[in-house]
Amino acid sequence: MDAPISGHCAPGFAAVRAAFSGNFAERGEVGGAVCIIKDGETVVDLVGGWADGARTRGWTPDTLVDFYSVGKALVAISLLQLVDAGRIGLDDPIASVWPEFAFGGKETATVRHALCHRAGVPAIATRLTNDALWNWDAMTDALAATSAWWEPGTRHSYHTNTYGHLVGEITRRVSGVEPSAALRSIAEPLDADVWFGVPEAEQLRCAELLWEQPATVPDPFALDGDARMTMMSYFNPPGYCSAGVVNTPEWRAAQIPATNGHGTATGVARVYAALLEPDRLLSAALLAEATRSHSEGFCPTLGEDVTFGLGFKPTTPRRPFGPNPASFGHFGTGGALGFADPVSGIAFGYVMNHVIPRWQSSRNRALIDAVYACLPITG
Repeated sequence: MDAPISGHCAPGFAAVRAAFSGNFAERGEVGGAVCIIKDGETVVDLVGGWADGARTRGWTPDTLVDFYSVGKALVAISLLQLVDAGRIGLDDPIASVWPEFAFGGKETATVRHALCHRAGVPAIATRLTNDALWNWDAMTDALAATSAWWEPGTRHSYHTNTYGHLVGEITRRVSGVEPSAALRSIAEPLDADVWFGVPEAEQLRCAELLWEQPATVPDPFALDGDARMTMMSYFNPPGYCSAGVVNTPEWRAAQIPATNGHGTATGVARVYAALLEPDRLLSAALLAEATRSHSEGFCPTLGEDVTFGLGFKPTTPRRPFGPNPASFGHFGTGGALGFADPVSGIAFGYVMNHVIPRWQSSRNRALIDAVYACLPITG
């Protein structure tokens, strides 16, 4: 059965439609969407395929889907806005606004460390159940009570799931606003359909995530060293990485900003387009600071060398956001992606429901390559 594809594609961007169609025909896509905004104008806004594994429900422009770590940049924007406003500094200790965090060697951890994965808490040390996962205070209390896995600032490891609770709680301590409301305050003026905690009335729009998850998982508490830390980062609580719970109402409604942000490709692209507008979401100076490299080197959680900015990942040869070195964004598990390219004026959003390993995939790479094939060569 051919995948249904619909939406808008400007004549000069026909290659993107072809690549999107090719994802279904050649690269195993089930359902998804892509949106490209150039210089403030939407030039591509396509949806295709199915929102469920049985292929009975077509993907529509308002289909929501979990975009995983794409949400890390979104929760970071809320904290960066407070930095811009002078309400907290990048090099202020986290404990200056969250006193309970000054436990177990974490008193020197700063806001900058939190934003670039150097704060030392990629995993929670106390064994938790999924009941805690649905409770913001239970998760942040457990995070504060976890001793640093290393001296903050001396190394990094991807805070794959704790990132949202860490950055989100710093934001809440400063502003009094939880991540769900903080994101809505950013999204609503942009008409960006992105959420932390999908309201019950909106959950009928959610696509089914299709992910072949492991049948068994080793007990993280039986491991040692970085292996223990890494497995705990994914599976303490057991559903922290969404395993076994991703399509449940509880998961969709919870605030787990590093992992369970939901939205449309258009919503993601609109946020990145707004970042390209001077001083709209962030000041030019802080955006430049946030999108440069702050930490480089081997990451035990990801098992490879990585580069982190402050909430955003700068483009790298290993994980490029097109050819221009000023591009920045964030991938999500399975290939979801949001990024912006200040040189070409491109804002890009891509979401899908068939999860394949890691971030960069043949599908998002095909779309990125097609976008730049449509642009004039510069430089």
